[in-house]
Amino acid sequence: MKILLGISGSIAAYKAAYLTRLLVKDGHEVKVILTPGAKEFITPLTLSTLSKNPAYCEYTDASGTWVNHVELALWADIFIIAPCTANTISKMALGVCDNLLMATYLSATCPIYIAPAMDRDMFQHPAVQNNIEILKIWGTTIIEPNDGELASGLHGIGRMAEPEEIVAALKKKVRKRKAN
Repeated sequence: MKILLGISGSIAAYKAAYLTRLLVKDGHEVKVILTPGAKEFITPLTLSTLSKNPAYCEYTDASGTWVNHVELALWADIFIIAPCTANTISKMALGVCDNLLMATYLSATCPIYIAPAMDRDMFQHPAVQNNIEILKIWGTTIIEPNDGELASGLHGIGRMAEPEEIVAALKKKVRKRKAN
């Protein structure tokens, strides 16, 4: 299966390396798109090495060649955004198109999965919950965050699901689709 992995700017971005590795190990072809904020937490080099494909961050690559977001969206069988920040969830719900990840998301016709990652109070905020409900109505699968210690030092819901949980959620959903 061809999986497009989007990574937004969260401390949980470090988990994306292991998620990429697990997806490749399971036999999937993986391509990665990072938001500008994600590059503050994990490098494109790490992700391109693990995915065996270029990691995309901008509308043009290092040689100045345009990165076609429509082609990336059409290429994917599944699009996962993990971690998915409150900012990215808001942009998805409102259709804001200000980076390569969002342009690709808005062009995607494949199933979309998100793994939210943010602090407890951010996750519980009515604006974030409303945006998540909008995405659910549109068919986005939410891989629920865990309860645990957060980067802020607080404890609560908002910790991104572990990579193994994300892979298991994908396998479960794919099995359901094949059965129907």
